[in-house]
Amino acid sequence: MTETLTPPASRVHEVDAVRGFALAGILVANIGFLADPGYAMTGTMPIPDGPVAIAITTLVLTKFYIIFSFVFGYSFTLQMRAAERAGASVKARTLRRCLGLFVIGVVHGLLLWIGDILTLYAVLGLILLAFRNIRPKTAVIVGSSIIGVLTVFWLLLAWLSTLDPAGSQSPPADPAEAARVLAMATNGPLEFLRLQLELYPGLAGTVWVFQGPMALALFLFGLAAGKARLLEQPERWSRLLPGLQWLGFGLGVPGGILFAWTSGSEGPLELVGIAVNNITSLLLAAAYVATLLRVIKRFPSVRHVLAPAGRVAASNYIGQSVLTCLVFTGYGLALAGRLSPIAVMGVALLIYTVLLWLSAWWLRTHRYGPVEYGLRRLTNWT
Repeated sequence: MTETLTPPASRVHEVDAVRGFALAGILVANIGFLADPGYAMTGTMPIPDGPVAIAITTLVLTKFYIIFSFVFGYSFTLQMRAAERAGASVKARTLRRCLGLFVIGVVHGLLLWIGDILTLYAVLGLILLAFRNIRPKTAVIVGSSIIGVLTVFWLLLAWLSTLDPAGSQSPPADPAEAARVLAMATNGPLEFLRLQLELYPGLAGTVWVFQGPMALALFLFGLAAGKARLLEQPERWSRLLPGLQWLGFGLGVPGGILFAWTSGSEGPLELVGIAVNNITSLLLAAAYVATLLRVIKRFPSVRHVLAPAGRVAASNYIGQSVLTCLVFTGYGLALAGRLSPIAVMGVALLIYTVLLWLSAWWLRTHRYGPVEYGLRRLTNWT
């Protein structure tokens, strides 16, 4: 049955807008893997080396899942407040929600996008539940410590690799394997599904190992910001945004350039690039959010465009995968490996625009997106 309802009064529209903005970067970062799976699954760049790949590595890769993770942590505090207002158990609701996210993530990973992050978020959500009573200052300290340890770890690996340069070299990409993967991705639905089943377990483990610690740190930062109601009180931080932009772009862009320049170089140089990017990607992501918030303050219509997509972010995340698969894989047009990198970016822009429009259209007559509705029913057990 269709519901004609307004959003809850407690909704923080800035959070929705930031989430909707982050979806664009996540789409750009992910689409290259399905646009040219032969490259993606044989250890090279998602999009072949060139100006588009360099721009994406510099400005997009590792930056937007950071924003998404921060917003997840912030939204956790909003969900806790909702549970408390309803007199429900925060623990029970969170456990059910994480279970739902995990199941959706497994299905998403097996059928559509092997780089799914929802299973990771579901597990980290349980850790966040354990930290739910932590003080904001302590959450920031713990999150910063995680990032510091990660950075030292990559620098230590870089030093160790200088002791045995040959041991740090990855085997060269196999063109025959790249051709096999591309053929499976485009030779019909069953072949693509076989490829998914073959690759998903290993890649899911990689996502957990390499993105998990940073995502947890950002969850904690988001938890701290949510407890302080940071995005709900713009008068507290609006004067700090210009400085954050100068710092974020001033250090984040050079760090991203170093990351792009060293990516694929093998050995200590690549590991140093990862370590530097570990810090500078946070600064660049913060600069993006600061810029967005300033733009929204001056042009409120931008928030109205982005917020609907953010309100139904889970549906959009799955929707991105569905549309991308329909364009590039054997589920649909099977255009993988046939479009230039700039054309792939054009497809990403089209998909994002379509989903922005669909989100606004859907929310005219519904309070929740399709995926959000199912998660809410499970979370609230109603």
